[in-house]
This record gives sequence, structure tokens and C-alpha cells, in this order.
Amino acid sequence: MKPKFIIPLLSAFAVLLLISSCQKSNPTTEFPRVEHYDYSVVHKWNELFLQIDKDALAFRPGPGPRALAYMGIAAYEVCIPGMPKYNSLKTLPQFQGSGIPDYNGKADLHYPTAVNAAYAFLMSRMFEKVEFFNGNGSIGKHLTNAEAQQLIENLKNSLEAEYKRETTTERFNNSKAWGEEVARAVWQWSTTDRFGHEAYLNPLNNDPAKFPYYNWREKSLDANGTRIPGKWVPTNDNPDGGMFPFWGNVRTFATNNTQKLSRPPVPYYLPGTTTVNPRWHAENMEVYATTTGRSHEDEWIAEFWSDDLFGLTFAPPPRLVAIMDQIFVLKNSNLEEAIYANALMGITLNDCAVVCWNSKWTYNTERPEHYIKDNVDPNWDSMLDHPYTGTKGITPAFPAFPSGHSTFGGGGAWALAAVWGNNTFFTDRCHEGRTEFLGAPRDFYSFSVMGREDAISRIPLGVHIRIDCEEGVRLGEEIGRRVQNLPWRK
Repeated sequence: MKPKFIIPLLSAFAVLLLISSCQKSNPTTEFPRVEHYDYSVVHKWNELFLQIDKDALAFRPGPGPRALAYMGIAAYEVCIPGMPKYNSLKTLPQFQGSGIPDYNGKADLHYPTAVNAAYAFLMSRMFEKVEFFNGNGSIGKHLTNAEAQQLIENLKNSLEAEYKRETTTERFNNSKAWGEEVARAVWQWSTTDRFGHEAYLNPLNNDPAKFPYYNWREKSLDANGTRIPGKWVPTNDNPDGGMFPFWGNVRTFATNNTQKLSRPPVPYYLPGTTTVNPRWHAENMEVYATTTGRSHEDEWIAEFWSDDLFGLTFAPPPRLVAIMDQIFVLKNSNLEEAIYANALMGITLNDCAVVCWNSKWTYNTERPEHYIKDNVDPNWDSMLDHPYTGTKGITPAFPAFPSGHSTFGGGGAWALAAVWGNNTFFTDRCHEGRTEFLGAPRDFYSFSVMGREDAISRIPLGVHIRIDCEEGVRLGEEIGRRVQNLPWRK
């Protein structure tokens, strides 16, 4: 006869075995995954980027999206050990040479600490040599490079102090080291892109003594030095050349060389004639009519989406990041969702910039300012004015087709829809409270409607005709689809 106390002891032992088994089969009991944290570390670094980007000269339109892509990729790869449903991207052919390391330690990482370390490392280097806008010393509040670097250091230290209270010293140190290790590899990889790395130091490429050199006159002027109809030349407010004519050579992450060109614009002349294409004329007349008789709604849309001007707002591409940050808050995203969305958005904006600028400088089409002044009204100017410098009638310093705003809007909207679904209601409060322009919040019932409004806003502003905007949206969506189709998930 067995003693009665053995039965409860065996039962207790069985329970312990069951608990032990459950713990081993569920690694999140020991090691929290990325999804167990909130979005805040990504949101805070994005918001700082937007603050610095406002004053960073020559960081728009290409260098900003490029920086966002590398930082987004680094944060994503940092978090891969704690994102079991996601794949690393480093094995893809386009990531060859990235040197992104494998994580060989135990997965006991404090992921906010690792992400914080990666962002601090990369953001300080991305802005390292950038010059900053000066609004004549008295208008607006503007950063210097030293102040921007101090803001980066301050945010890093503030988050480190917070995270040290949340975890052990060993876990904190391991996590910080891992974040910096990945960031260091990504930074080194970024420096090997000869056309993208530090391109902000020579945005016009118009100095024959520097490489690369671009002479816009060869494509835009005839033998007598007269502008060829339909072709772009610098405007009065930007007389020195065009920005980033070689940006089409910058590294992409979801786009190959055969995909770097948009559809062509309609021809300026009807085939076989010297008669201006009626569509070309009609769409320039649409710009003229809209700008000379703008409704309140047109003015609101034009100014709400502009983001063209250094020192006034962040640039047009990271405007989509500013919207994404609002969606993080609206959806109360976890860190995994934020990390994925951020990488998706950064790569999309980067590839949009490369493909759009490659197309712009291939087709080299004129701006409405060229056509309208030559054929309709020599005294007409765009509606784009800089409230801090006093410059009036500004036209962006690069060819028109396709529209950059429209490409970023189409691609950024696609990226947002890929994460949260297209039919998402939100209120864009990016410019709420601004006094320099109409920045009152606007409501949207879908991301695609938002992206299209971003695009069409360029018509009442006077800087694009409709074909520029329509092809830009289509092109951006095409790029966004390619980025979404990367093998993110297992």
C-alpha cells in the first residue's frame, strides 16, 4: 500500500512540469518580443527628424528620404530577433554588401534601448555636415547644426535614462551595443553609395571642377542659346541650376534599373508639326485660371500641402512620416507595427525620390512658369512665397514631370494603406496653429484620397500641370506596391 502523501506530491510535480513545458514553448515568457512594447521610441525619433529637417539646407528632396530609409532599415534589422513573423532583408540581392550582422546572443533584448541606440548613431551622422537655414536672424526659430546635434544627443540620453529604469544593467548594455552594431554596419554601407552619400554638399552639380558635373544648357538650349520650347531652364528665383540631376543613380531597395523611369509625358508638339499639343496648352491654362482666381478651398489645399520651403516646414517627403506618426497615436501601435511601418515608409520614399528624379532629368520638361510667361502672361508668377525671406513666386529648382509631391504622395499613401488599410479615417494636423499659411487640419476618409489631394495641390499653387501630378501618383503607387511586396513576412 502506497503512502497517501505521494499522490499529492506527484500531482504537484506534474503541475510544475506542465508550467515548465509551457514556459519553454512560449519564449515570450522569458524574452519579451518587439510587439510587447509601444511605438513611442520610433515616434520620438521621427518627430526629432522632422524638427531638424525643417532647417537642413539641401536635405530636400532626396537626402531626407535616403536618410529615412537607412534609419528605418537599421531599426527593423535591430528588432528582427524579437519579430518572429518577419524576415530580415539583408539576404536580398539589393542588400548585398550591407554587412548587417547576425544576432548571436540570447534574445533577451530591451528593444526600445536597441532602437534608440541605432537612431542616435545614424541620425547624428546623416546630418553631420549639413548647413542650416538662417532666416535673417529675426524671423522664425531656426536651428544651427550644433543645436541639431545637441538635440540628437539630448533625446538619446533622455531615453537611455528612462530605459535604464525598465531593465537590468546587463540587458541595457547588451541592447545598446546591438543597436549600435547594426547602425554602424548600415552607416558604412550608406557611405559606399557614391551618388547619395553627402550629396547635400553639392546639390546643383554645376561646378565643372567637382564630380559629378551637370550642364543643363546642353539639354535645354538651342545653338543660339535660346530655350527649347517645352524644356526646363532655371527660373529667376533659382538661377544657378537644378537640384540633384544625378539622383537617379542613388541606391534603391525595391527598384531595379529597368524600373527607374516613369511613363513619358505627352509630347509638347503634335507629332510631325510645330503646333503645341492642345492638352499641354489646356493644362497650363488650367494652372493660370486656378491661380488667378483661387477659391478659399484651392488656397487652403495649396498651402496645406506645400512644404516646399527651407526654414518654414519639414520637406514634402517626410510630410508622409508626419502623417504616419499621427496614425501611430490614433491606432496606439505597438513597436513591431511601428518598426515595420517606418521601414516600409522609408524605403518607399527613398525609391520614389530616385525614380522620380531620374525621370525628371530624363524628360527635362518645363514648368508652368515657363509656358505661361512665354505664351500667356509675362507678369504671372506661382503662388509660392517664402514668408521669412520675402521671396515671391518661387518655382522648385528642377524639371516638372513627374511631380515629386505627387510621387511621394502616391507612394506614401500606399505604404500607409499597406499597414492599416486604405479606408482609414484620420485628421491631418501637421500644420495646426500655423499663422504663416492656411494650416487648419483636414479630414480624410482614405489614404488614397489624401495622396491624391497632396498631388493635385500643386496645380493651384502654380508649380505643376495636371499630367505631372497624375503620373506622379501612379508612379508612387507602383513603387509602393513593389516595396510592400518585399518578403517582409514569413
